[in-house]
Amino acid sequence: MRLANKVIIVTGAGGGIGEGIAKRLAAEGAKVVVNDIHTAHGEKVVGEIVAAGGTASFFAADVTKTDDVKGLVDTALKRYGRLDVMVNNAGWTHRNRPALEVPEAEFDKCFDVNVKSIYLATIHAVPVFRAAGGGSFINIASTAGLRPRPGLTWYNASKGAAITVSKSLAAELGPDNIRVNCLNPVFNPDTGLSAEFAGGPVDEARRAKFLATIPLGRFSTALDVANAALYLASDEAAFISGVCIEVDGARCV
Repeated sequence: MRLANKVIIVTGAGGGIGEGIAKRLAAEGAKVVVNDIHTAHGEKVVGEIVAAGGTASFFAADVTKTDDVKGLVDTALKRYGRLDVMVNNAGWTHRNRPALEVPEAEFDKCFDVNVKSIYLATIHAVPVFRAAGGGSFINIASTAGLRPRPGLTWYNASKGAAITVSKSLAAELGPDNIRVNCLNPVFNPDTGLSAEFAGGPVDEARRAKFLATIPLGRFSTALDVANAALYLASDEAAFISGVCIEVDGARCV
């Protein structure tokens, strides 16, 4: 078990990539706090982890609200006595459209969910990590932050911010033995946000358009991202900090 006895929070874990990460980490021995704003989704993931022999529990929280994030961190400590890793996976995108047509409310939500959530996780988890002598953040960014696609300007910007924040925090928090890394998945047509990202239903034409940009010839899966998260969460990555791993089939080359 590569993560035996590690306590890990995974935000936005009620489905998609977050669900894949939570299940993969639990399968390797982690005690996982599954977070989502949708209770039924999160509890379903917990049930499946427990049925498979893992350890997990659910906590409903809005990652854009400071009291909710504090409660999430406090809950991990109360239930399992420690916190080793926080995976900031919760994400959101505005609909694919020209930059000037994105409503202000959608812009705000994009930065709240994709960037402010990392700020709040930092505010509330860093003191816990410092007290324990170290810890690890894994931020789920996107290839959109490295190779922006037209129609997603403000989403691209939010993921670019997540990448820069990860690198900056790695430099700042390194002396506290706190590692900060991020993962940049390429387009996955099976996530709940895929239609918004693509600008409409992911039909064959849209699938072909996105697939043509990925040299390895397939889309990313939740398991692809989860396997990368497993490495970064494990002691095998003890000297890895400030990196962004593209899980993208060479999209960003």
